[in-house]
Amino acid sequence: MIKFLDLKAINERFRMEMDAATKRVLDSGWYLLGKECESFEREFAAYCGVKHVIGCANGLDALKLVVQAMGIGPGDEVIAPANTYIASLIAISANGATPVLVEPDINTYLIDPAKIEEKVTPRTKAIMVVHLYGRVCAMDDDLSTDSHGFSRMGILSIAKKHGLKVIEDCAQAHGAFGGGGPETGDSRRVGGLGDAAGFSFYPGKNLGCLGDGGAVTTNDDELAKKVRAFRNYGSDVKYHFPYRGMNSRLDEIQAAWLRVKLPHLDDDNARRAEIAARYCREITNELVTLPENRTIEQSNNRTILPNVWHVFPVRVERRDEFQAYLAERGIQTV
Repeated sequence: MIKFLDLKAINERFRMEMDAATKRVLDSGWYLLGKECESFEREFAAYCGVKHVIGCANGLDALKLVVQAMGIGPGDEVIAPANTYIASLIAISANGATPVLVEPDINTYLIDPAKIEEKVTPRTKAIMVVHLYGRVCAMDDDLSTDSHGFSRMGILSIAKKHGLKVIEDCAQAHGAFGGGGPETGDSRRVGGLGDAAGFSFYPGKNLGCLGDGGAVTTNDDELAKKVRAFRNYGSDVKYHFPYRGMNSRLDEIQAAWLRVKLPHLDDDNARRAEIAARYCREITNELVTLPENRTIEQSNNRTILPNVWHVFPVRVERRDEFQAYLAERGIQTV
């Protein structure tokens, strides 16, 4: 059997460190909003290159908290990709706003920047991008030009033109790079490309805990302050509730386990990229459309991955039959 994702084997690599982290939390006697969560927030902020990380209960809550903190609600619209997981859209509708869907670029399966502006109205407040399957959306203007000499406008430029916020759904893209790339000298990780972002640490993610977990990342001081309060019933200090919040906290055990796994994330992502490159070389069936394999680039002595391959998506005409064919041969798919 070739498993789609062997979580037991993945986590077994860290057994001794995770056992020690668990003991550390148990011995501390402090199980919510303590030193482990604070330390993970600080370490993940440094990793993502952002000022603030706020741990929360799951990825859906992370996005809900961002939308709420931006003051987006009933009567407002948020542009979002039509091809995404349902949580992206629930985060918008749960705040009373309306998701306005944009079709994907068929070559990337990500939101097509060329189709965004036609959906902007006076009610539009933000663009939610989803770095789906581990690949970074087209955030910056394309440095190449078309036959008319015009470069393709990226999502950040579109947002700036219309005065919109940019929300990143990074649930499948931990550690991926965007923000211009090596040729511009401005390589930044997802989570720091827009105004704020939501991460999921569901066990199957590239950086996963052993239960539910999530985080908000941002460089906006005021938004971070609100999200910290919103996640804890709307409290800024104990027993003072200036906001209508929720109960959404990253517990100390999950934070401790994430701290164990975070230092290994880049190596794990690089391994995913190696496997994806082999698939792209050796899968030659013309009936299977493979994803574009952007090469690993080097910048400032570090590896730049514009795709961290959360999954390896392929396209076939008879999908269900293809999945059944693989299942019969012991190959799991989703």
